Amino acid sequence: MPTLAFNKRANFDYEIKEKYEAGLVLLGHEVKSIKTGHINLKGSYVTFKKAKGRLLPELFLINVHIPLYKFAGSIKNYDPYRSRKLLLKKNEISHLIGKKQEQGLTLVPIKVYTKRGYVKLEFGIGRGKKKADKRETIKKRDIDRRIRTLTKRR
Repeated sequence: MPTLAFNKRANFDYEIKEKYEAGLVLLGHEVKSIKTGHINLKGSYVTFKKAKGRLLPELFLINVHIPLYKFAGSIKNYDPYRSRKLLLKKNEISHLIGKKQEQGLTLVPIKVYTKRGYVKLEFGIGRGKKKADKRETIKKRDIDRRIRTLTKRR
């Protein structure tokens, strides 16, 4: 499963509780653009939208940038920031609805990768970290880096 895009801020800004895998509804040239590595998850998030005639809302990936594939020709009215629908099972969606209703939890995209030729999104249920928690994460990372360098030298 080669990773095509990774949201570096996800683990720094959020404490990820659970992770989920979802398929993405994409256009053909968007798939080609993603597979060549042209996708940006910075500032993106996952949200629920109520669909007409359905009991459960649908999940959408919002504010992700997928530029036009350079060999696709001219496609009129293409919006690189358009909302993209996520494909999940009904029981996963209902579980996410219950988790989302808890105070302070949000759905954060973590990475985009391919699995058996399909483009998949890994997202997690996360709670925002406070400034002190972020400092603690930085300290822990520095200590781990020092330990690794000291063990390599010996």
